[in-house]
Amino acid sequence: MTTTTFTVQGMTCGHCEAAVAKEVSKVAGVSGAVASADAGTVEVTSDGPVDRAAVADAVAEAGYELVG
Repeated sequence: MTTTTFTVQGMTCGHCEAAVAKEVSKVAGVSGAVASADAGTVEVTSDGPVDRAAVADAVAEAGYELVG
């Protein structure tokens, strides 16, 4: 298992966290995603390396922006 933390801009509440986690969980290879509005991150658990562009697209689909 690999855990990768990405910085997300714009999350402010639990609804935001749920939306980001839901979309990122759909990315191929991702087995779990936990978003934190307080930390401004999404922690992604996967079997191997995750395609950053795919995570960025998923975060954008939820209405937010991957930073960095």
